[in-house]
Amino acid sequence: MSRKKKHEHVNHERWLVSYADFITLLFAFFVVLFASGQADKKKQQRFASAMQQAFSQMALFEPHAKQPALNSGSGSNPDAEPKPLELPLDTGKPASLEQKVAKLVAQQTSPDGGMKLGELTARKVQDGVALSLHEGGFFASGSAELRPEAVTVLQQIATQLPAMSIRVEGHTDNLPMHSTMYASNWELSSARAATIARFLLEHSTVNPSLLSVAGYAEFHPVASNATTEGRAANRRVDVVFLESSPKQ
Repeated sequence: MSRKKKHEHVNHERWLVSYADFITLLFAFFVVLFASGQADKKKQQRFASAMQQAFSQMALFEPHAKQPALNSGSGSNPDAEPKPLELPLDTGKPASLEQKVAKLVAQQTSPDGGMKLGELTARKVQDGVALSLHEGGFFASGSAELRPEAVTVLQQIATQLPAMSIRVEGHTDNLPMHSTMYASNWELSSARAATIARFLLEHSTVNPSLLSVAGYAEFHPVASNATTEGRAANRRVDVVFLESSPKQ
């Protein structure tokens, strides 16, 4: 008599194990996505804050709000000060000729420049901008020979001359000339202008065709010759940077 085969019990709930694994994987996947999204918001918040501060400092855009218009619940620290971006942008206008000459004066009359305040001045004139070299810092009275202490300053000026038309003008006060070398203020003013012009040519790359020399004696004063201070201001050599080239 043959034995009856016993039927094995079939587990119909085995699919639950696979389903549970699948749900676990999905949960882990969404957790990773959520964490990534939070990190991106933090980066976005920091980037927006840095951009706003950078543009505010450069005055490129008008700030409309203290905080960027982002979700406040992004997890960023509102008290943290973002570092401004170092953008290679130059928003300033090009310096004018007058500003460049004024800067040159400031460099030479600084404590390390070698010139006292007042021995170099700059002013706007009809033809352009004049750099005035006053007698006290560059020449002895009645002489057209450069003082030794003026050489270094003139060398620094020569290296920074722009490639433009320049007129070197000699000026004196109205006191009569008493010198065996110069018959009048005309000769003295012209000699001083020529000395400065020759020095600038020898120590710069300026084209000689752009340089001219003039002697005006006492007839183009910048102050009254009735006072000692006024006469001292008039004894000068002007290096005039011409904004428009003279007609040929």
